Amino acid sequence: MSYSQYLLELSPIQSWLKPVAIPLVIGGPCSAESFKQVMDTARALFESGKVSVFRAGIWKPRSRPLGFQGAGEEGLKWLSKVKKTFKMPVAVEVAIPRHVELADKYDIDILWIGARTVVNPFSVEELTKSLKGIERPVFVKNPINPDINLWIGAIERVNKAGIKKIAAIHRGFQGLTRTKYRNEPMWEIPLELKRLFPEMPIITDPSHISGSRALLKDICQKSIDFQMDGLMIESHINPSKALTDIDQQITPAELSRIIDSLIIRKKRKTKSFNTLDVLRNEIDSIDHELLGILAKRMEMAIKIGHYKKENNIDPIQPKHWKKIIEERISFGGSSGLDEEFLRELFDLIHQESIKKQNDIIKKKD
Repeated sequence: MSYSQYLLELSPIQSWLKPVAIPLVIGGPCSAESFKQVMDTARALFESGKVSVFRAGIWKPRSRPLGFQGAGEEGLKWLSKVKKTFKMPVAVEVAIPRHVELADKYDIDILWIGARTVVNPFSVEELTKSLKGIERPVFVKNPINPDINLWIGAIERVNKAGIKKIAAIHRGFQGLTRTKYRNEPMWEIPLELKRLFPEMPIITDPSHISGSRALLKDICQKSIDFQMDGLMIESHINPSKALTDIDQQITPAELSRIIDSLIIRKKRKTKSFNTLDVLRNEIDSIDHELLGILAKRMEMAIKIGHYKKENNIDPIQPKHWKKIIEERISFGGSSGLDEEFLRELFDLIHQESIKKQNDIIKKKD
């Protein structure tokens, strides 16, 4: 059975959520911090007329336990008040069966499964057992690592639990090195998911991709250009006071301006995409990683330079370098890289490394 046959009858998002504007926008704070913060943010987003669904994190899976862990069940009461007051659907992340039970108790409209949960099939399997019989849309974020099969596997498990209203959330992936993005977009992966499941909505999470307010607009526009179905943007009534993800949250007014600035192009009649744009974006992503790796290599060269100075070691060691270059050329050749290209590339890297080490050794303390 093919994947497209497996995920039958997945409704387009517009058929079960009616957006005020196009694209569909899900907005709200990273974390529900207080009743006032939640209500003030929801009111401003509602009055903007740009947001169709209010989101807020209730349970926060922090990397370290001393950080803000979320409001828990009390926060669900605040979301219920948002729903009743502004007639907006509300959405929360669920990570364990107990979360699903409580979300059902407080009549939360939409559940999403986070990246840290999706990365573990055992966790997803346990979670989906509690989803059976719950007639709510479930959104599935991509796993932290760039593995489309892991993402698809989580979607399959949700569908197997009887959930038909499924959407994917693209929140970016952790690359090998640090770049300007918090998580690399790697657009080729969500586009491949869209090719495999053309009827399943895919929503972009530009907040987690960017990690920075400055990058949000460009990521939103790219998402629209690639015909994604919606945006999930973190918005806080006072971002400078946020307890989590302070750098990527924006005010409701800023969110409204970004949405107004987006260029909505006419959708293509076919399901095809501009392959060249996808490939160029992949090269951009690889280039960012490559530059990060080069920067790390130079950092190591500088550390070696300090060690050589402290131990009175000559910066140039021909025998050692000859051994390294031959190993690199042999390894690169096995990957199909040209020997002359590799020799020239590593000569340039070596020259820059020696230059930095010489500068350190010659510098007077």
